[in-house]
Amino acid sequence: MTFDEMRLQHEAFTESVLQKLKKKMPIALKKAQGLDFIPYTVRDGAWQPGPVDGLCWWTNGFWPGEMWEMYRLTGEEAYRAEAERAEAMLDSAFREFDHLHHDVGFMWLLSSGANFRMTGNDVSRKRTLLAAHLLSGRFNPLGFIRAWNGDNVGWAIIDCMMNLNLLYWASDLTGDPRFRKVAMTHANTAMQYFIRENGSSNHIVVFDPDTMEVKDIPAGQGYASGSSWSRGQSWALYGFTLSYLHTKKQEYLDTAKKVARYFISQVQDDWIPRCDFCQPKEDDLRDACAGAIAACGLLELSKLCQDGEARFFFDAGMNILQALNSRSADWSADYPAILTHCTASYHGNDHNIAMNYADFFFIEAILKLNGDTFLFW
Repeated sequence: MTFDEMRLQHEAFTESVLQKLKKKMPIALKKAQGLDFIPYTVRDGAWQPGPVDGLCWWTNGFWPGEMWEMYRLTGEEAYRAEAERAEAMLDSAFREFDHLHHDVGFMWLLSSGANFRMTGNDVSRKRTLLAAHLLSGRFNPLGFIRAWNGDNVGWAIIDCMMNLNLLYWASDLTGDPRFRKVAMTHANTAMQYFIRENGSSNHIVVFDPDTMEVKDIPAGQGYASGSSWSRGQSWALYGFTLSYLHTKKQEYLDTAKKVARYFISQVQDDWIPRCDFCQPKEDDLRDACAGAIAACGLLELSKLCQDGEARFFFDAGMNILQALNSRSADWSADYPAILTHCTASYHGNDHNIAMNYADFFFIEAILKLNGDTFLFW
């Protein structure tokens, strides 16, 4: 069956969620209008900013991304206006350069990048291309894009697989192959040093920045070194799928399938990921965000496969979305976010919270099911 044939079998589910989004998102929008920060999470029914870095907080592109998603769904100008307001606010992040790092793809590809691709706004083009130059400037010629700032000169993380899409876009736009070569070199390093034989992934690998010798593999936001942080697995799943779409390099598709099969094996009991697939069995800490990201990746991956394999990945994505909708979504009128039960990091205090990027990926997956072929990435 084709992707369209499979998605149309779930038309009733998709329409049900779309109607919920059309009721919910005006509430989210109203509670955000006029704020001097970009919404990240919710406390006492009100939007809250990211915990550090102000407008440089790494998730700040997801809110305008949500607004562009809703604009695509409804055509309502209020969503476009809020997306553009948030995009303009992010200009101050360029001025606060010291706080920017590898996540500029998340920040600008989904905000100004979406704006330019949908409307042709030339100011948005310039913003997105500037972000691409900043990201490529973090490249260590030995083979990786450096994560974070400060003393972390040899650090690389699996999350960056999603930021590579900013570089693929920049090469496509400018015809300059350097951006693509940086992205592919980093992806090749991630295949070699991050993805394990069973399809699980490290979160962080610390290299000697002068030799590429592996110095450490920290736990990062997961349970322990050598464990399997579920959101890291979802970054890898969707990230390698997208790298294949941008490059047609078969190894990326093979890696995406390998990671996807591992991810599915870890969630198929109830389809909502634990924070870390290696965490103690008595610990029921979940991350709905990892599920939403993985669902997007699985749906996109199913389009690249045939017959039973396509069905396997598609059905897994659907099972995750249905579980999120029934057990992790708050559709009430007094709460502006959608997904709860999100966890930013295993050892932190930010458990069972809302996170704007969880909602972005949930809406993105529903748009895919609705037949929207626009790819934010």
